[in-house]
Amino acid sequence: MELNSESHVPKYAQIADIFRQRVARGIWAKGLRLPANEELAAEFGVSRVTIRQAVELLSREGVIEAQQGRGTFVTGTVKQDRWLRVETTLSDLAEMYRDTSPEIINISESRTDAPLLPEDGKPASKYVFMRRVHSRQKEPYCVISIYLDERIFRRHPRRFRNETVIPILSDLRDPEIARARQTLTIGTADLEVARLLKVPLNSPVAEVRRVFSSADQTVIYLGEVTYRGDFVRIDMDLRP
Repeated sequence: MELNSESHVPKYAQIADIFRQRVARGIWAKGLRLPANEELAAEFGVSRVTIRQAVELLSREGVIEAQQGRGTFVTGTVKQDRWLRVETTLSDLAEMYRDTSPEIINISESRTDAPLLPEDGKPASKYVFMRRVHSRQKEPYCVISIYLDERIFRRHPRRFRNETVIPILSDLRDPEIARARQTLTIGTADLEVARLLKVPLNSPVAEVRRVFSSADQTVIYLGEVTYRGDFVRIDMDLRP
């Protein structure tokens, strides 16, 4: 298996992540003896030292264990921490952001036009652009680009800069959100996103595009969000 030589993530960490996924998916079941280090080194085109580093990393996590004279065995399970639900109603989305209370790092802010599609609605005269990273317990889980109607931003600039935007918008009565849509696409992390979310280059990500419009079809909010794939869970009720 070929590793990503352009990634800032060390090879041993990339290999450990692959091992982790094999355990999580049941490819390597609990109690399984792993192939010999020489065999794994040949699979990934690395030295046995790199394989040992990957094994030691997962040993510290309690996932596998190297037993002297016997080999390396899967002894635990991978913690499933897909706590971030992709909500399908505006009220649930607003409550989710209230409940998670993410730590926010603002990367940039400017006045600009929004990259709207024809079907999105009418553009506002000007938007405030904010790019930020949301984290939970110091662990980044999404990068978000926000285009917010400047007239709305100017009402509560301090709150919009320091809090999540959607709960504030959902409480507005003038203008009230008359239409809210979102689309979700599965993609891979580019170099910037990988750096900001601390994941390997080309890791799976969920890309969500949200558009909120007022009664006169003016787009008051556009959010383009990239979530770490290992944090996202999608639950949907299927109609009979």
